[in-house]
Amino acid sequence: MALSFRICSSSPLICRATLSNGDNSRNYHTTDAAFIRRAADLSEMSAGLTSPHPNFGCVIATSSGKVAGEGYLYAQGTKPAEALAVEAAGEFSRGATAYLNMEPGDCHGDHTAVSALVQAGIERVVVGIRHPLQHLRGSAIRELRSHGIEVNVLGEDFESKVLEDARKSCLLVNAPLIHRACSRVPFSVLKYAMTLDGKIAASSGHAAWISSKLSRTRVFELRGGSDAVIVGGNTVRQDDPRLTARHGQGHTPTRIVMTQSLDLPEKANLWDVSEVSTIVVTQRGARKSFQKLLASKGVEVVEFDMLNPREVMEYFHLRGYLSILWECGGTLAASAISSSVIHKVVAFVAPKIIGGSKAPSPVGDLGMVEMTQALNLIDVCYEQVGPDMLVSGFLQPIPDLLPVIPSEDATVEIDPSVDPFEPSIIFFYKTWDLYGSFSNFSPHPIRMPYGEENDDYMTWSSVEHYYQANKFVGVENPKAYDCVEKIRTARSPEEAALIGRSTLRQKPELVRNDWEDVKIEVMYKALKCKFSTYPHLKSMLLSTIGTVLVEASPHDLFWGGGREGEGLNYLGRLLMQLRSEYLGESSVSAEKTSSA
Repeated sequence: MALSFRICSSSPLICRATLSNGDNSRNYHTTDAAFIRRAADLSEMSAGLTSPHPNFGCVIATSSGKVAGEGYLYAQGTKPAEALAVEAAGEFSRGATAYLNMEPGDCHGDHTAVSALVQAGIERVVVGIRHPLQHLRGSAIRELRSHGIEVNVLGEDFESKVLEDARKSCLLVNAPLIHRACSRVPFSVLKYAMTLDGKIAASSGHAAWISSKLSRTRVFELRGGSDAVIVGGNTVRQDDPRLTARHGQGHTPTRIVMTQSLDLPEKANLWDVSEVSTIVVTQRGARKSFQKLLASKGVEVVEFDMLNPREVMEYFHLRGYLSILWECGGTLAASAISSSVIHKVVAFVAPKIIGGSKAPSPVGDLGMVEMTQALNLIDVCYEQVGPDMLVSGFLQPIPDLLPVIPSEDATVEIDPSVDPFEPSIIFFYKTWDLYGSFSNFSPHPIRMPYGEENDDYMTWSSVEHYYQANKFVGVENPKAYDCVEKIRTARSPEEAALIGRSTLRQKPELVRNDWEDVKIEVMYKALKCKFSTYPHLKSMLLSTIGTVLVEASPHDLFWGGGREGEGLNYLGRLLMQLRSEYLGESSVSAEKTSSA
C-alpha cells in the first residue's frame, strides 16, 4: 500500500464512528475523539516499513461528519500527512475540519503542512497533542490561528473522559518522540518470552522455542518498528541470533551487541552485515585484536570509558535513534532497568513449565528483598496471541506535556539541546531537529539534470535522492541504470540512501570510477539548488552568519562531525561555503545599487 489516504470521487466516505445521543457538547466531543483516534491510528501505518520517525496522521472531515480524506507521514523527508489528506479530500476540504494526532512539524523551517491546510480552506483544526520538541512546539498552532483558523488542542481548550482517552492514544503513538524530548535517551522496550514458571530457557540454555509461531511473528513486527535491537554477549554466544525483521521488505533495525569483555565468537550471524549493520559497544581497550577482526568484517565497534546502559543509550540518542528493542538476557535486563532506561515491558507468557533451579529468568538481581519494592507496571494490556498470553505495560509513565506549554504570546523558544556556552556553533542532524531543514534528508524536492553532461532536468525528491543516484550515473551497465531509477523513485530519502549504500558495498563495479573525486561537488550542487529554490531556506541559512555549522552525526566521520568532534563535517563545511557565496552575491548586488 503506497499511502493511507482515501480518494473521494463523488462524495465523501462516512466515518465508522457514529454520533452519540445527548447534548451538542457531548456529540462534538464524541466526534472529535473518534477522528483524533483515527488520525493516531493512521500515523502508525508506516511502522515497520521505515525507520522510526515522528508519527503524523491527518483526517479531513466535513461539517456533516463524513471523512473526505486521510494521510500519514510515510518517512522522514516525505510529504506531510496534512498535504496528503488535503490532496485526497480535494474540494471537500473547504470549510472542513482537520484532525491531527500531533501538531505539524516534521521539518523545522518547512511550512508545507500548515500551508496545505490554509490554502485548502480548512476552517477548524483539532490537535491531539502539541509537538514535544521545544523548537517546534506551538509554532504551527500559532501560525494556523494567525490565518483565522480555529484551533482546538485536547486537554487545553476542552476536556472530557472521551477526549482524554483520545489524547492518550496520541501520546502512545509518539511515546518514543516524547521520551526522546524529555529524557534525552531513546524509548526502550524490554521484550522477552518465558514459560509459565518464569523461565526464558532450560537449565542447559536451550530456548528454541518458548513462544508460538504467532508470537514470534509479533516479535518481528516489534523489531521492524525499532531503530535497533540490543542483546548482550551471552545471547550471541549461546543463541547466535540473526535479529532480523524477516518480513522481506521495509525497515530492518541495526543490531547492537553490548559486551564488557568482548568475549565473543569469531564466527556469528551478527557479523554478516551484507544487508543490515551491526554495532558492538564495549569497554575501552577491550581485546584490540578482536576489534580489528570485527572491523575487517564491516562491524562497527564503539568504545566507552564506562560501559553501562545509561551511557550507551545517551550515545544512541545522539545518533538520532527514537526507539530501541532490548532482547537481552536477565543480567543485562536488570542493569538496564536499574539504569532507568527501560520504559516499557512486553512479555510473551507461554503455557509451558520447564522447571530447573538454574534455568534463567527474564530479569536478574535488582537488589530487592521485599515484595513492597517490586516495580509495578502501569497501563497494563493483556492479549492472547495463539496459545500465549502477551502482557505489556510501562515502567515509566509517558511524560505529561501540558505543564510546560508556552504562552500564546511567546516569541522565543529555547532548545534545551543547545549548549548556552557555545552559542557560535549550530548543530543539525535529523529533519525534526532545530535547523533540520539543513539536512540532505529534508523534504525539499530539487530539479537537477540526470548526470553532469545531460541537459535533461528532472525532479528529485530530496538532495539525498540526487546524491545517491549520482554514484551510478554514466556507468555503461544496465544494472547501474536500474539502480539510478530505483533511487530516483524511492519513496523516502531513507530508502534512497539504503539502495545507494548497499549497492556501493555489494556491487562496487556499478559505481562510477571518479565517485570519490566528485562526491563533494555533487553534494554542493544539490545543496545550492535546494537553498536557491526555497527562499525561506536561504534566509534561514543566512541567519546563521557568524556561527559554525556542524552536522551532528556521531558515526559519519566524513559528512558529520563525529562523536567527539573527530569527524570532517563536510556537510557543515559545504553549507558554510554556500552561505559565504550568498553573502558575496549580496555584497556585489549592494555595491552595484550604491554606485547606480
